[in-house]
Amino acid sequence: MTTALHGTPGTPAAPGSPAAPGAAAAPDALDSLRHWRLRPGVAASALARGLHLRGWITSITLEGSPALPALWRMLEEALRTGGAAELAARTGAGTPLRGALCTLIGQLHAHGMLVEYADPSGAGPAHDWLLKVAARPADAAAALAAARVEVRAAGPDGALVAAALRALAHAGVEDARYAPGAGTAAGGAVLLTATLADGTERAVGAAVHPDGAFVTPVGVGARAATDTAALAERLGPGASPGPEATAATPAAAPPSLTALVAGAAVQRLLCALAGLPDPDSADPGDPGRPAPRFPSALVAGQDPPYAAYHPWLGGPPDPAPPPATLDEALAGVAALGDPRLGVLPAPLTGSLPQLPVALAGCAAPGGGRLTAGGARADLARLDALCRAAELRLEAERPGVVVGAGPGHALGRALRRAAPDLPAARNARRDAYGGGHPQARHWWSVLTRRLGVRAELTVAALDPAGPAYLAEVRAAGAARGRVLGRAVEATADDAAAFAALAALVRVQAGTAEPTSRHITAPGGELCPLATAGVDPAPWEDEGWPAGWWARVAGREAALHATLLRLTGLRAVPWEPAAPRARTVVTALRGCGFTVLDAPGGFGTDTEGGSR
Repeated sequence: MTTALHGTPGTPAAPGSPAAPGAAAAPDALDSLRHWRLRPGVAASALARGLHLRGWITSITLEGSPALPALWRMLEEALRTGGAAELAARTGAGTPLRGALCTLIGQLHAHGMLVEYADPSGAGPAHDWLLKVAARPADAAAALAAARVEVRAAGPDGALVAAALRALAHAGVEDARYAPGAGTAAGGAVLLTATLADGTERAVGAAVHPDGAFVTPVGVGARAATDTAALAERLGPGASPGPEATAATPAAAPPSLTALVAGAAVQRLLCALAGLPDPDSADPGDPGRPAPRFPSALVAGQDPPYAAYHPWLGGPPDPAPPPATLDEALAGVAALGDPRLGVLPAPLTGSLPQLPVALAGCAAPGGGRLTAGGARADLARLDALCRAAELRLEAERPGVVVGAGPGHALGRALRRAAPDLPAARNARRDAYGGGHPQARHWWSVLTRRLGVRAELTVAALDPAGPAYLAEVRAAGAARGRVLGRAVEATADDAAAFAALAALVRVQAGTAEPTSRHITAPGGELCPLATAGVDPAPWEDEGWPAGWWARVAGREAALHATLLRLTGLRAVPWEPAAPRARTVVTALRGCGFTVLDAPGGFGTDTEGGSR
């Protein structure tokens, strides 16, 4: 961050405003500086006309005067030596110098580079760490000192138990001891359980072996134990640990990996006890930054050395609210397709072409490839993830529909069922002759730029409501083959999305001839794509953002019409098979919706397009 201090050390900022003649000056930032100290680790670099300050997780560049480095040296000496009162006494109220010092002090406060003074006498071993990271180090230290921590494991002699106890002692937790680990996983796993003075319980699990060490998110004891068992099954070196701890000998792990996992588990627990941000936070120093959407587990390994936080959607069912924006939905895509802990293949653009449409692909359950396309790569990735989940679940329940929330899932289900309507099969299909800019664009790319011989027709599904079916069929030698199909609220929307779907099939077939599954989103994604995004005044339907906003506005009317025409009764689906339950639990943990809506044309193969 860069801040310009114009006139420094000239005209003072508000904190140093001169007092009225004869009136006592109100206390300012310099007067209160005696109660603050510079956080450990704050460093400064002089610039030609400014200063660059670096803290633990924040930095700031101050510009405006070549005197700023000298100003900083004056303030730094007072902060480090306890001379703030003397500095305030010899700096006249209302002077430019005092105003400049108050402005600099305000920037230090704003970026968390100052900490309230606490007498270091009697401070525990974690004193310096808390001075760096805690807003109120004394309160955080008191919470750690009052905590009672038990390290539960199958036996007291494990390397991870000893490492966790050492880390707790080093952090100043005096009441930490081993306890028999009934109900914890075997194979080197431990469960750290802390009880606060008010009876609140917090726990974190960890396990270590050469192939896949981990630390669970912090939770209550039962949840942490369940996460530990689930992660041990996912990352362990073979069979799942039993529900009760045994004296099984854990796999040998190098001391460095054991120390890393023990330290990470203790850090997560202590941060929760002291009211500090979890270490997985992307920016723990920014209190305005939203918390991560999903809990995370630390996954570590030895060969090669590796340690990183990954989203964790396993454990007990804990549904999340539906994604409110496309970014939230894409966070779910990343979590579900995580290479370490995800339950579905990650849809990636890879080497697939991105023009004239963007493609994303992944492995399809049962073999082959799944390729999705759209106007943008993020839309293609979301559509690919939903289709990959459907293919995974269709082995147990044909016709299951997955969407990024109830509205998206229902839109997919209704569009899938509409072409099977008698009205759709018997409707008169007229050649599309409209002039909608989006339909004209995609149709031109398909037929002129790529030279595909095709016919585009549109049929009204119901004269009383907004519902149209558009189809793009091949002409010439492959005459009659469906290349693209769409059901939308207007003939123009249907024509545009059908042309886009045909373009996706043609481009995917050229780039990946062995693809068995091809999919392209329709208007069901427009509400998410436009949520929180206001089109510019000039963005009419000739612009993608303006068009998507208008399609999103027509989605509710389309749903009402298709519900009336199809009689669809899509309900949340509850799987019976364990593997399907794992996928559905993870989907719901991201806020995604799984509906039981059999029928339609969603099981796409080489002969059709969704």
